[in-house]
Order: sequence, then structure tokens, then C-alpha cells
Amino acid sequence: MTTITTRTVEYPADGLTMIGHLALPAGVDRRPAVLLGPEGMGLSDVERRRADALAELGYVALAFDLHGGRYLGDPEEMLARCLPLLADPERMRGIGHAALDVLRTEPRTDPDRIAAVGYGTGGAVGLELGRDGVNLRAIGTVNALTTGRPGEAARIRCPVWAGVGSEDPIMPPAQRDAFTAEMQAAGVDWRLTVYGGALHAFHHPPVDHPAVPGVGYHPRHAQRAWRDIVDLLAECLPVTEDLGHDAGKHAGPGH
Repeated sequence: MTTITTRTVEYPADGLTMIGHLALPAGVDRRPAVLLGPEGMGLSDVERRRADALAELGYVALAFDLHGGRYLGDPEEMLARCLPLLADPERMRGIGHAALDVLRTEPRTDPDRIAAVGYGTGGAVGLELGRDGVNLRAIGTVNALTTGRPGEAARIRCPVWAGVGSEDPIMPPAQRDAFTAEMQAAGVDWRLTVYGGALHAFHHPPVDHPAVPGVGYHPRHAQRAWRDIVDLLAECLPVTEDLGHDAGKHAGPGH
């Protein structure tokens, strides 16, 4: 394992003071970077561990905040904030651009080599950055098959990978079809992985508070989805040095 360093970063977005988690790989040279978006509940140790795991692989990683340093464990409160946010592309883009600016100004970041990876609401933010024409090398999402405003997907300039559970009631087959139709019509290099038997947020370890209906952890598919994301990054955003990709890829971020 390489030695990583982490720190908390504060920055303004959406009228709030956001508190992100920045993880840096060993060394002093510039590296490719990953913007990591959390589920609708907000930034937690789950995403912080994943940012750390990406740093172990040699990436600069910023797990960004959605709710001004808060974690919304109450489903009603989470939906009351996230549903209007998901309906407002400009707000999502504002949150994404603010975090992207933090990541780009980090001296270790190669600003021309950045990917966006996100889960749920955080994945929707990454897709909106793509639809806004941001220069990203890849976009990877899990249970975030959100569609955008007509025609804007044509501005996505990188491969898009999306993962979803086959039994996810929040992202049902009709939503999958709408998302893939949007990507295909826009000429995007897209792919969709459907994880058999998995529910919504299948990648997220169990939480100690109520969750919205249709959520469930699937440990085996969680590990597979992590490997698929690491493979996407290895293809589209390779770290040139041999920094133990395989070890990190199979170990995962402590699911």
C-alpha cells in the first residue's frame, strides 16, 4: 500500500458551506483525478473510504459534499432536499462545478485528466457536468440513470458507464430505457451494467437509520461495481506508474 494523505476542504456551493474529503496519493507529482459524488443522504465515511482507495491507486480524489456538511439520515428530509435538486440541472451543475474547481486547483491534480464517479444524487451531478460540456475523461454512475434536458447529452465528451440493480424500483426498466435512449441519440460512448437481483443503492453498506423503500445492500455486486468503476478509470484515466492497481482493485474500499 502506498502512503496517502487526506484533508478536509471547505468551499461554497448551493448557498451552503460544503465540506469535502480530499485524498492524495503518495509522491509530489501531478496525477489524474476523480470527483466522487455521494448518495442522496450525503457525504459519509463510505465515500471517504472510496476516495482513499482511489488515492491508493494513484489518483487525486475529492469526495464532494451535497448538504453543507450534513448527513441526512431521515428519508423524508433527504427527499425534501434531493428531489428539488434533481429537478434543477443548474443547481446540480453549480454543486458539481464548485467541487470541480476545488479539485482542479489542488496542485497534485492534472486538470486535463479528471473523471467523475458518483452514486445516486452524486452520480446525477456528474452526468450534469457532462451535459454542461465539462472536459471529463469518463463518467461513471451507480443507480443514477437520470436524464437531462433535450439535446444536452450531445455535449458529453467522454465515455459513460452506468450500473444499476435489476430490481431497483427507483430506477426501473422504463428509466433505464429513457437513459440509454438519451445517450444513444446523443452519440455518447455509453454502456450499462445491470446487476441481477440488486436493489437501489446496492453498493452501499447497511445504514443504522431508516431508508427509503427499495434500498438494499448486495455485497457481491457491490464489489463487482467497484471493480467495474476501477476498470473504467484504468481504461479512460490510466495512472502511468505501476501503483498496485490490481491489489486495490480487488481489495475494494472496505465495503
